[in-house]
Amino acid sequence: MVDVKIIDTGNKKEVNQFINFPFQLYKDCSQWVPPFISDVRFMLNRDKHPFFERSEGDFLIATRGDEVVGRLMVMDHKPFNTYHNCKKMAFTMFESVNDLEVAKSLFERGFEWGRQRGLNEVVGPKGMCSFDGYGILVSGFDQRAMMTMSSYNYPYLPELMEKMDFEKEVDFVSCSLPMEKFVLPEKVHEVARRVKERGSFKVMNFKSRKELIDYAPKIGQAYNDTFIYNWEYYPLSEGEVKYLLSQLMSVLDYRLIKIITYNEQMVGFLVAFPDISDALQRQKGRITPWGIADLLITMKRTKNVTLNGAGILPDFQGRGGNALLYSEMQNTIRDFGFHHAELTQVAETTKQMRKDLINVGGVEYKNHRVYHRAI
Repeated sequence: MVDVKIIDTGNKKEVNQFINFPFQLYKDCSQWVPPFISDVRFMLNRDKHPFFERSEGDFLIATRGDEVVGRLMVMDHKPFNTYHNCKKMAFTMFESVNDLEVAKSLFERGFEWGRQRGLNEVVGPKGMCSFDGYGILVSGFDQRAMMTMSSYNYPYLPELMEKMDFEKEVDFVSCSLPMEKFVLPEKVHEVARRVKERGSFKVMNFKSRKELIDYAPKIGQAYNDTFIYNWEYYPLSEGEVKYLLSQLMSVLDYRLIKIITYNEQMVGFLVAFPDISDALQRQKGRITPWGIADLLITMKRTKNVTLNGAGILPDFQGRGGNALLYSEMQNTIRDFGFHHAELTQVAETTKQMRKDLINVGGVEYKNHRVYHRAI
């Protein structure tokens, strides 16, 4: 028999059960990259996490006897629902053993939670905030997760979703870009050179970490302005922007951030992260003095980079802005000696960008699917 309950986030034992379950589930899986335990614990902190300032959410665990066999977070993401004029229940952090009864029990309890709040559809996985990552992996099971920016799961998980009558909402594809295959047509570099020579478009580089931190709020505002047509968009609050930037700053190298301006107005950006997945796996979710040293050393030595933030305001995409963005993307990878880049989770709704990536040598090698169904 499977029992499902909403955990008490003030109960340390129940919180630890929720946090530790995936560590047990994936303990022998070389593709899984563990999150920092402290980060997940913060997500369950109703007093501090900015999600709870405007939205509701609960955390469910499924047990069979004394054993935890599944978990799920359900959300009434009010800013998203308001912006899109819908009544969707979102879910995230879904993990289960390979057992349909467990999965059904979790979601039936989640559906009940949603109906009690007047919600009529469920969609997910989608995180509490942007950059939490989207979807369940449906292809690319032999590939390691890209840090905590995209998840890993066993092949049976999408099978369980389909057996519960979930259908595809949208796919997020990650592209592999080996440096030797990343070839931009010369005309792209020529367009980029010309728009810079005219003086209206400029590329801003940062000279120090402090300079980047001082500029960070403008990057948050650029997100709110740039991604308004994306499927997952909703306006971020000031608290969410601060939270996201504080999370990003822990793994950012200021030299890998490019800001594109037009007549001194910020109109686009490129955000790259050194891949520290190796160190994250070695540290197993713990933060120790040695672990911090390991992360910093890996950040300097890695030959892999993820590009998980790139965009130009819609009004500037056809005026040379896109050419400038892709030119800077290639320059960033080459200048820092990276051998391989990943464009992490590009939504299928951004058709032009996906077409561009394939044209310059990108290979779609991982696919995460967001599902939906009526409740």
